[in-house]
Amino acid sequence: MTPLVAFAVLIAAITHASWNAIAHAVKDQLLSFTLISGCGLLICVPLACFAPFPAAGAWPYLLTSAVLHVAYMLLLMRSFTLGDFGQMYPIARGTAPLVVTVLAAVFVGERPDAWATAGVAVASAGLVGLALWGIRGSGSRPDWPALLAAVATGLAIAGYTTVDGVGVRASGTSLGYIAWLIVLQGTAIPLYALHRRRGELAAQLKPFVARGLLGAALSVAAYGLVLWAQTQAALAPIAALRESSIIVGAAIGTVFFKERFGAPRIAAAGLMVVGIGLMLHTS
Repeated sequence: MTPLVAFAVLIAAITHASWNAIAHAVKDQLLSFTLISGCGLLICVPLACFAPFPAAGAWPYLLTSAVLHVAYMLLLMRSFTLGDFGQMYPIARGTAPLVVTVLAAVFVGERPDAWATAGVAVASAGLVGLALWGIRGSGSRPDWPALLAAVATGLAIAGYTTVDGVGVRASGTSLGYIAWLIVLQGTAIPLYALHRRRGELAAQLKPFVARGLLGAALSVAAYGLVLWAQTQAALAPIAALRESSIIVGAAIGTVFFKERFGAPRIAAAGLMVVGIGLMLHTS
């Protein structure tokens, strides 16, 4: 992984944590994700018209990824409804890197070298530590439905990360791939919300439109950068580096949601930095 690719993934991590925080801040999660999906469509329909069209070999991956992304958003909505941002976000994101490492090795034939493997393991240890701190620091017994929803979200993330890593390489265009991915997945949740809320939906959405546009723009930018990075480097290190968004999420939780940022989170951040350094090591 080159420094340019690493920088792009780190920017993606910041933007990803930011749009998740925007989504969490709207208490009605169905409204929140309807806005993120619907505004993503507004951004990506014009983009799909002008970006290069993905090659035929990418379309099975695009369709599979769209289904996985819808499942991911439904599970993320569920976990945000049941639990706190500072607890659910680290667990959901922290589950993915090691699973991606296994999936990439089995299905893509990408077996990371010793440095990259050590980096993924160390970074993942930091992520898991932060997630466990969220459970321990909640001051109550673990909420198992919330935790299961967060872990399931992480498995969905690992699934679409691996599928998209193969698909974007087959597409020949990371810009066209992200545009069509958002177009394919973007109607499911708005249509569901329209069915559930019927004539009340427009009035309920109106106060949050600006947030939705900002969240959608950050979401498209975040995943677009990750897709480009996946054409330049192996999937597992990118997945681990991308989840440095957990540290950003912890900071956001402290500043905006008044959640405590203590020594365990500082230690987890330190492990993440060490892991990133190992992933960038060249022999």
